[in-house]
Amino acid sequence: MNSSKTKIGIALGSGSARGWAHVGVLRELAAAGVMPDLICGSSIGALIGAVYACGKLDEFEAWIRDLDTKEVVRYFDFSIRGRGGLIEGKRLFDFFRDQVGELAIEDLERPYASVATDLVTGREVWLQSGPVLDAMRASIALPGLFTPLHRQGTWLADGGLVNPVPVSLCRAMGAEVVIAVDLSSDVAGRRVRRLVNGSSEPRRDSPGARLLDKILDELKQRASALALPAAAADAPGMFDVMADSLTIMQERITRSRMAGDPPDLRLAPRVAHIGLLEFDRADEAITEGRASVRRMLPALADITGTVNPADQAPAG
Repeated sequence: MNSSKTKIGIALGSGSARGWAHVGVLRELAAAGVMPDLICGSSIGALIGAVYACGKLDEFEAWIRDLDTKEVVRYFDFSIRGRGGLIEGKRLFDFFRDQVGELAIEDLERPYASVATDLVTGREVWLQSGPVLDAMRASIALPGLFTPLHRQGTWLADGGLVNPVPVSLCRAMGAEVVIAVDLSSDVAGRRVRRLVNGSSEPRRDSPGARLLDKILDELKQRASALALPAAAADAPGMFDVMADSLTIMQERITRSRMAGDPPDLRLAPRVAHIGLLEFDRADEAITEGRASVRRMLPALADITGTVNPADQAPAG
């Protein structure tokens, strides 16, 4: 762990495909001599936090760097009959089950927890025990996309709805210093603004675009009598509106939560150029995750006492 006795916690925030930046953050922190003593995550942060706590980050990084659009769509087992979402997630979590097995959170060497949202009460739920896969699955259940998880008599959905960057959970678990990774700082409205201003076209070969094409094809096959009015030519697409609406919501919640419970250090990868489902852009996200740590090395040294920025050579 850390050379100092200070217990360091890291809160990995929500952000869907932008969350691949968390891998770069964890890599660069390790290069700087900082290994978190405990790890908490919300949504994609919960997934990567679990992989890290299970000691599977090397295999996971190799996998995401190899993902292309066809692979991403293959893991998204689309079903128009899905309960509460368009993606069941069975294929994806069968893959993770092969990687991490049936580990329980209590069996991990490093304390780990995830955040989910109780759809019945609207309350924030902290998953600190039980199967690791359940903690991951519940926290990434993005409304409308992934189906929620039924657990102990209630339905659990994406943790980003209530606590996008779980600083409070880190502190509750005993962290004396909390490093927060916020993926929303430069994102809100950016993709829609680009489309409205005509500065760029959406990537039609991206997983997000291909997934929407698949959804539309399925809807046409199952409801051929359905007639929808055409959208205005200059209107943002359904996918962009949905993605930016979720991002704006989470950015506002994050700002409010951090004002009341600020982390000791906030890392802010610049990942606005990566779309909600563009999971094929891991190289870019990981590189920016590492860069976000390098930009904050002096502050990191102040709070951990483990890094001397003058002697720290940038990692490749």
